[in-house]
Amino acid sequence: MRYNQFYHIIIMDNTSIKTLEKVVVRFSGDSGDGMQLAGNIFTNVSAGLGNQVSTFPDYPAEIRAPQGSLSGVSGFQVSVGSDVHTPGDAADVLIAMNPAALKQNYKFLKPGGVIIADADSFKEEGLKKALFTTDDPIAELGIKSQVLLVPVTTLTKAALADSGMDNKAILKCRNILTLGLVCWLFDRPLEGALKMLKSKFAKKPAIYEANAKVLQAGYDYGHNIHASVSTYRIETEAARPGVYTDLNGNTATAWGLIMASEKSGRPLFLGSYPITPATDILHELAKRKDLGVKACQMEDEIAGVCSAIGASFAGNLAVTSTSGPGLALKSEGIGLAVIAELPLVVIDVQRGGPSTGLPTKTEQTDLLQALYGRNGESPICVVAPTSPTDCFDMAFEACRIALEHMTPVILLSDAFIGNGSSAWRVPEASDYPEIHPRRVPGEIIDGWTPYMRDSETLARYWAIPGEDNLPHRIGGLEKDSVTGAISTDPVNHEKMVNLRREKIARIANDIPELEVQGNTEADTLIVGWGGTYGHLLTATKELNREDIPVATAQFRYINPLPRNTADILSRYRRVIVAELNCGQFADYLQARFPNVEIHRINKIQGQPFLVGELVDKVKEIVK
Repeated sequence: MRYNQFYHIIIMDNTSIKTLEKVVVRFSGDSGDGMQLAGNIFTNVSAGLGNQVSTFPDYPAEIRAPQGSLSGVSGFQVSVGSDVHTPGDAADVLIAMNPAALKQNYKFLKPGGVIIADADSFKEEGLKKALFTTDDPIAELGIKSQVLLVPVTTLTKAALADSGMDNKAILKCRNILTLGLVCWLFDRPLEGALKMLKSKFAKKPAIYEANAKVLQAGYDYGHNIHASVSTYRIETEAARPGVYTDLNGNTATAWGLIMASEKSGRPLFLGSYPITPATDILHELAKRKDLGVKACQMEDEIAGVCSAIGASFAGNLAVTSTSGPGLALKSEGIGLAVIAELPLVVIDVQRGGPSTGLPTKTEQTDLLQALYGRNGESPICVVAPTSPTDCFDMAFEACRIALEHMTPVILLSDAFIGNGSSAWRVPEASDYPEIHPRRVPGEIIDGWTPYMRDSETLARYWAIPGEDNLPHRIGGLEKDSVTGAISTDPVNHEKMVNLRREKIARIANDIPELEVQGNTEADTLIVGWGGTYGHLLTATKELNREDIPVATAQFRYINPLPRNTADILSRYRRVIVAELNCGQFADYLQARFPNVEIHRINKIQGQPFLVGELVDKVKEIVK
């Protein structure tokens, strides 16, 4: 029997064009099949056309699992269209480059969705590697969806037959042929994809030419089979005029730090050690020597934070980036920055734990470590971006708070928004305020000591060694609140502890109030923090459409909380806290506001929420 006799191919309406508000596409294949690249290009092209986008790269922790195996499957899911806030619960179209990709990802397909599979890979060897027990995988998996078999490998080889490339190099272009087919399917012009490919392969023009030819071949294949498959038109929303691009959270974080450096007049220093999923921040800043950025890869996490503390003492906007395990290692250094009252931004792109845990998967399990994971009374400011593009704004905001309030600030991102992306309008510099570091005022230079404070914020003044004739020393031993000399006086120590605590509390006067979205007459409030924003907002809209009145509020500022938090929470009969952990933020709020009735929705699977599961669980609680 020939392998291609076993596929149940359902032909769709002839040449029909379906208009959709939004569509979800999931690319899947081996880790080396370029699914992330194909997905990123499709996303960027869609963002450039005015679509809202949200992506979810889902890849294994293994460096390179055996080719064709189940453990080596890499996925990239993207939702494009209007009113898009999540990558979607399930895909309208699944691209499966081999049997293993189909087996691992068919469960993410909507009923009635479309599977586009590389027919050339569904042979006996590929089926065996994916642990199929029959030679009819569609029937074995019970798939009832529409299946379009495309000889991707054969078409790629044909398109590059005269290129002079070897077989291995040719096969690396299969993902781009699939991209061309998907661009045709969703009426995406190829110009944007060609521009991205040209930029990526700027130093390898022959590789660019090969990929450009394959991209066109995939598009042409779709056009040639148009009599047997539908195409889709995706709605767009009116957008503010400007330049738009697809931007992932880690890159947005790096760019936000650069903007803060420009607005504060302080040179940017990053002392960091590579760790998944935060390493891309280091990579991006290492490219920016042209903007005066100093990015140093240190020998370990402790060296990373200590180098940043030294840079802060010397007058830099100092940053260190990491994930959960690295935050643990940095804790003593962060405590030093707390007692020395130096501006420092610590970026934690959270991942599954404990220990090495799930290094490529997402969680929100570092919250309590960020709030309390240091010895002694070490109050610290903690903020959290809500989306990939919000990483830009909150990185900027973390720097502003650190420099104007003379404190370490922890920015809690996570793998979902750090690796994920959304459409971003490139801002003007004038869209962001000037940052005013807490420098020593000229009128007090003659009588200045290191722990003199601004009366409004309680921030100490920042003297940079070598400037203004302000010699001083600061360190990890407690200092006298007036002279700055080492002090072991118990009353002075308590005074300094309370001053540092009150300084953090007063930051609440310098941050926005909490906002509520949804049904203003509801008696149920869904609360989240950080990167769960899109899922909670979408679930809230869906519940309200079903006449279940709910509102939602997302926290970006966690310590201190917005000053209207108590007022907001007290308005609702029930508060539901949804987070990707066992209830850390719920516990934090319950301790602060013991009279509030708090319910919990928790998920700790290394995966983001699904909107459907949130809707179901809220219904259960409301009942």
